[in-house]
Amino acid sequence: MSLNLEQYVSEFSAQNINGEHLLQLDGSKLKALGMTSPQDRAIIKKKLKEIKVSLEKARKTQEKMEKQREKLRKKEQEQLQRRSKKTDKCSSDATEGTNEQ
Repeated sequence: MSLNLEQYVSEFSAQNINGEHLLQLDGSKLKALGMTSPQDRAIIKKKLKEIKVSLEKARKTQEKMEKQREKLRKKEQEQLQRRSKKTDKCSSDATEGTNEQ
């Protein structure tokens, strides 16, 4: 409707075309849905391409964020392990010092 193509809403609804299905449509499928105007199909295909590009960017951003989170988790885990080893060493040294006395 935001593209001024509301005349196709009823057919898209009747065919249960949702966002996921819409992204799978090509020119021939749009034509089969009753979109006979080449200009209208071009508008939809252009918008679908923009949406796909946006979705891909969002997916890549999400992957990047997940990788950063994983890197931070690993770093924190390494720091905890180092602290644990340091604490163990200090306890061991203290025990040895007591035994020597």
